[in-house]
Amino acid sequence: MRSGDQLAGRVALISGGGGEIAGAIARQFVLQGAAVFLADDRPEAAEATAQALRDLGGQAEAGICDVSKPQDVEAAVHAAVAAFGKLTTLVNTAAATTPDGTCETLPFEEWNKALAVNLSGAFLMCKYAVPEIRKAGGGSIINIASQLGQVGVPGRAPYSSTKAALIQLTQCQAGDHAADGIRVNSLSPGVVSTSRSQRRFGSAEAQNRLRGPWHLLNRCASVDEIASAALFLASDDSSFVTGTDLLVDGGYLAFKGSIGGANC
Repeated sequence: MRSGDQLAGRVALISGGGGEIAGAIARQFVLQGAAVFLADDRPEAAEATAQALRDLGGQAEAGICDVSKPQDVEAAVHAAVAAFGKLTTLVNTAAATTPDGTCETLPFEEWNKALAVNLSGAFLMCKYAVPEIRKAGGGSIINIASQLGQVGVPGRAPYSSTKAALIQLTQCQAGDHAADGIRVNSLSPGVVSTSRSQRRFGSAEAQNRLRGPWHLLNRCASVDEIASAALFLASDDSSFVTGTDLLVDGGYLAFKGSIGGANC
């Protein structure tokens, strides 16, 4: 059921579309009138999300896409345009999960996987999406980065480094495509409570107890809070916002992840 018209007439392609953050973003987009295409290398997960959106009365399709493969990315962009006639919005949420470690202990393959998905994947999505967004008269690109792209964390070199580079890529893209009417921003969440992250700690309550104190608001974010920020960046409410990194981190960076003696 529609709840508004902030994105009426828009068509969004969301990478990593089978994930919980991507699903929450897609739901808010659909509720505001957008059509969405969910691209993921787990097609069953993306299709389940698309079906849930169709059950709400929204326009949603899904397709397989490994963002590290140029041919997959090109095909996903073409599929989105074929499904809905145009492309106005791109959200890059696909991200690789890598083990903790240092340059000494991490396998080189894990480093390369993080680069291929988190950074090169976003580059490729933009490479093929930009011409379609330009053709549609402009739009918005949102790169999902992280607060860890702005602060060093022991053991998280691949993730933190790629997210830092993604923030810089965003700024370069904003300059490259401003004349095309394409706004490009990154969105950096703090720790987000998802079923996957909750399993790491045993429960949502345990995650909040252990990671909440890293944030000034003393809790982790919900996926809907991240989705609301993405909606802002995709809509005309942010029409004068480009080349920026929107922190949705509950005050994490303001205190560098250290509140009341807690330290990341």
